Amino acid sequence: SPVPEDAPVGTVVALLNVNDPDSGENGQVSCELSGEAPLSMVASAGGSYKVVTASALDREQASEHRVTVVARDRGRPALRSRRELVLEVSDVNDN
Repeated sequence: SPVPEDAPVGTVVALLNVNDPDSGENGQVSCELSGEAPLSMVASAGGSYKVVTASALDREQASEHRVTVVARDRGRPALRSRRELVLEVSDVNDN
């Protein structure tokens, strides 16, 4: 669903759950965002993450934002998985 451009900073735009069935360090996973977007990631308990707005959105500057979510384990060698996240911004101040 599109997020309105007047959404306050800290608005949750996605919930992610990351898990790795391996044991030890191979099962410990970290997650981060890669790319330029007004978004940040906040870790929650149990391998969950929230993607939230980190600054104001302006549809006139960008109608969508694309970032890559990268999950990486702590094994040697480290394994990782990537998924693209697209945030659509809806306009609220045009007639």
